[in-house]
Amino acid sequence: MKIRNLINTILPSRKWKIFAIIISGIIVGGGGLFLYMLRAHTYLGDDPAACVNCHIMAPYYATWFHSSHSRDATCNDCHVPQDNVVKKWTFKGMDGIGHVAAFLTHGERDVIQAHDRSSQVIMNNCIRCHTQLNTEFVKTGQIDFMMAQTGQGKACWDCHRDVPHGTGNSLSTTPNALVPYPESPVPEWIQKLNSKK
Repeated sequence: MKIRNLINTILPSRKWKIFAIIISGIIVGGGGLFLYMLRAHTYLGDDPAACVNCHIMAPYYATWFHSSHSRDATCNDCHVPQDNVVKKWTFKGMDGIGHVAAFLTHGERDVIQAHDRSSQVIMNNCIRCHTQLNTEFVKTGQIDFMMAQTGQGKACWDCHRDVPHGTGNSLSTTPNALVPYPESPVPEWIQKLNSKK
């Protein structure tokens, strides 16, 4: 009964209750439509094709697809922490929000570079996957990204610059790259209306 009393206090009349239901429906429906248009559901898996939802990622997908890493590693294997599930999904969510913000504000650069936080994750994953190479053969596994930043060693990509994305990752350097661009989420009848204008 306390909940009913609280609702009656906040929304005293029937009109206010109907108004609140309509506004809630608009917010939930608009939010659902926004997430659908962003293809938010595709980011819940590990399919690298989800990264191509943003056109700016096409050259990165194309160069990764033709590299040796495409046989064994997805985007998430390199770009997301693999320590535990909570850290993985927290990082993936925060990074994704940053990507959406950059994309929606047209703040993305032509050639994308990893921030320090992402660079740390990428280097940790290089060392994780290439543990035997890094510890038994070349003895570099003891160096992490922060040590490389302070001059106590090199980051993996200082020597392996072209792995796995190659050089010149921009839309202009790979204009004809075959990538799995997603179908438009806009219904055909709306597309037809727009094409008549």
